[in-house]
Amino acid sequence: MYDIGFIEKYGSGTIRMLELCKKAGIFLEFKEVSNGFSAIFRKDIYTEEYLKNLGLNERQIKAVEYVKKSGSITSGEYQKLNNTTRYTASRDLAKLVKLGIFNRIGRGKRELKYILL
Repeated sequence: MYDIGFIEKYGSGTIRMLELCKKAGIFLEFKEVSNGFSAIFRKDIYTEEYLKNLGLNERQIKAVEYVKKSGSITSGEYQKLNNTTRYTASRDLAKLVKLGIFNRIGRGKRELKYILL
């Protein structure tokens, strides 16, 4: 990257890469490999493999897929989607928020929705 003028000094290019990827809606992940690091560019970070590695259960993975298609999910939709109780839906959705996958928007029970961060 230095040779092509993308990095002026050590470390400055990674910040620029992160900013440009964020603007383009691309997820950039850095991984340490043997004698250096690797940059992985993903259009969609929320793959089934990635979500399983985070420790999500099948219900939660199904909810993430649902939100990717529809844009949001409510607790009631989660319950119907997974044929589960309100308590389980609440607990599962709270974990998705805690992990930084979902963001809660709206107020009260009727307006509360979950969207991807």
